[in-house]
Amino acid sequence: MAAVTGDGGSFSEAFHEAFPGPGTDSRHVLVPEPAADPAVLALADRQTRRLAESLLAEAPSGCRRITAVFALTLRREASHVLHATDRASTDAAPGPDTLRLARELRRTTARLPRGPWWRMTLDLHVDGGVEVDFDYGDEPFPDDHLFAPEDYRVDLEAFDWSAEKLPTWLSAFVGHGGRQLRSPRKAALPADSHGARSARGVPPDEMPGLTEIWARWAVLSAAFVAAGSERGPRMRPSHAWFESSTRGGSTLWMLAGGRAVLSGGVWDAPGLADAYRGDAPHPELFAGAPEWVADPLLDERAESGLLSFCYWWESGRWLRGESPVMEELATAVPGVWTGGTVAGIVSKLARRVARDTESAVLRLVTAAEGEFAERGMLAEVFGDGEGVDLDGAYHQLVMAGVVRRTDLPQLPRHQAIAIVGRHMLAHGLDGPDYRVADLVADRVDCGWQVYAPVAVGEVRFGRGLFFVADDAVLEVTDTQRSYPHQYAVEFARRYRERWGL
Repeated sequence: MAAVTGDGGSFSEAFHEAFPGPGTDSRHVLVPEPAADPAVLALADRQTRRLAESLLAEAPSGCRRITAVFALTLRREASHVLHATDRASTDAAPGPDTLRLARELRRTTARLPRGPWWRMTLDLHVDGGVEVDFDYGDEPFPDDHLFAPEDYRVDLEAFDWSAEKLPTWLSAFVGHGGRQLRSPRKAALPADSHGARSARGVPPDEMPGLTEIWARWAVLSAAFVAAGSERGPRMRPSHAWFESSTRGGSTLWMLAGGRAVLSGGVWDAPGLADAYRGDAPHPELFAGAPEWVADPLLDERAESGLLSFCYWWESGRWLRGESPVMEELATAVPGVWTGGTVAGIVSKLARRVARDTESAVLRLVTAAEGEFAERGMLAEVFGDGEGVDLDGAYHQLVMAGVVRRTDLPQLPRHQAIAIVGRHMLAHGLDGPDYRVADLVADRVDCGWQVYAPVAVGEVRFGRGLFFVADDAVLEVTDTQRSYPHQYAVEFARRYRERWGL
């Protein structure tokens, strides 16, 4: 094809050579499906030609490729054009005439079996012809081409379409009606007031326990950060999240009392597709859920009607309402199913793959599950050289709380005495025979033993003893119930358990 200048007389011949009309041999398809009315096809062909000619006329001298994208509804528009030369590319906005032609083409193609397209891309190659692609929303639109639900509803009414004929994600976007939202007030309603069914237990062989899932999620997050990937799972305090390349995703929230909520979705979930087409009722994802399973703990997909599962952890087991089995939702959750699954994923991310890399990952996973992972374990897998973000990776483990603590400072003696003093005053324990002013502290393993010493020649029964750990946790006992040295051993053990030491 001849060089496109936008103002030369050679354009018409070159363009029509690359963009033949109906009836000629062409590898370019203007419409995705045959239409019942050949006149509609012919009109769409002519309008597409004029649109391409208008884009070429607007192109700067030396342009060798034009990529134009139009996202249109009757109420909202977004469009941009990319002009590429042999050396550089520049962005531009289409002119008014070009936009008008795009609108006309959309109105014409709305008469085809699939109805109006929502996005259209034209690729005009100087040496390779023209490619046209109509996007009917088979996959979710990028954020800069996604309009408000009302904009699409206006189109559906104008073109006499029902939401059930749309792709699942778009049908949910325009017509979910907040059905998946669960405000704390709604969650607190008695089950019989809104017809909720009972929860279902999840067999242990179908899904790992909460501790394992949390720790493995943390290891995967650390691995993606270490490898410098902007994608992949991530951790926050009490919060894990994941977005897959297939537009599935999930969040895991940890709560006090050994509780958690895992929710998310896949945009093409069969259960949602059937529901939004009207072929089946919408699943009761929260059937039997406790009142603390509410909006603040749900994946953001609930806001757009695309939540396809919700599991919650309570009393040491996973429960669900009418969510699918987890096997159907694998693309929405990172590979946390077994330690081996994690090891396989992490090994692929490691730049220096050695014979024992997978074994090193398994050691890291085991340590994370026991909350004693160390920075050096990450270094065994990824090294500690340039291009490896080991600090960021380790911080993922720190936020997840699965690391061995070695940085806890020793509580100063005077602070331990002050903690006991405040406790005694608050509980009326300060008296003539046991005064706050007399308190002293002796160092024990992981903290202090605080007491008021007995004067020479004095005998005191039931003498109060206080233990203050280095994390400022106060424990109270007395000499009648325990021997101080035996109590100190258990006191230190509890401290180490709290901090994974």
